[in-house]
Amino acid sequence: MALAEAGARGRLLRWPRVLLFGDSITEYSFQENGWGAYLAERLVRKCDVVNRGISGYNTRWAKLILPRLITESTGADSIAAVTIFFGANDSALKELNPKQHVPLEEYAANLKSMVQYLKSVDITADKIILITPPPLQESAWEKACLAKGDKLNRCNATTGQYAQACVQVARECGTDVLDLWSLMQKNQDFSSYLSDGLHLSTKGNSFLAAQLWSRLENKLSALPSLLPYWRDVDHTNPEASLL
Repeated sequence: MALAEAGARGRLLRWPRVLLFGDSITEYSFQENGWGAYLAERLVRKCDVVNRGISGYNTRWAKLILPRLITESTGADSIAAVTIFFGANDSALKELNPKQHVPLEEYAANLKSMVQYLKSVDITADKIILITPPPLQESAWEKACLAKGDKLNRCNATTGQYAQACVQVARECGTDVLDLWSLMQKNQDFSSYLSDGLHLSTKGNSFLAAQLWSRLENKLSALPSLLPYWRDVDHTNPEASLL
């Protein structure tokens, strides 16, 4: 059978998508032992896990980009889940990092705006997971800043205020939330979760992956594996199995 004929007979194969939208902690999530790579492995043949992490970005910039990533006409119906994971840059101290800093109230409003946009293109609240920024290990991050000739430009208490705001937005909007800031600090020495005081270490990636999977598993467990298991394909008439 010619490929064109096979394409005409079979319906287009479209994998559902899990969209990971965030800053560098999302961008780096497909690195070896990353939390995004973990999800992609778990969901192979069920979903495409799409990394839309953009290093250095904050919610002020993210809310402008989101409508360019998802529209009703470009497959919002195929979205199985979306994570929104910002705050590590928004919470930078204004006087030391004015470019990335976003005031707390605006941060909350931006998160709410993004959730409302997703709902407007028929992505329901049960498909949306907000993730708070992780805690900041100040001494380690100060070393990273000093190595670049900068002063310490974030503090954990401030990051915690943004994490609380994220949790509150999720509550108001009816979405799920993963309060990474609080969960990681249940272990009194949370520094092992971080590679440089801000970004995730291998242990931190594993921790986030497990926490996120516990929330996604119920949402996605009913999705079928796409295409039949190879032993179930009729080798004498593969068209009957595959088209």
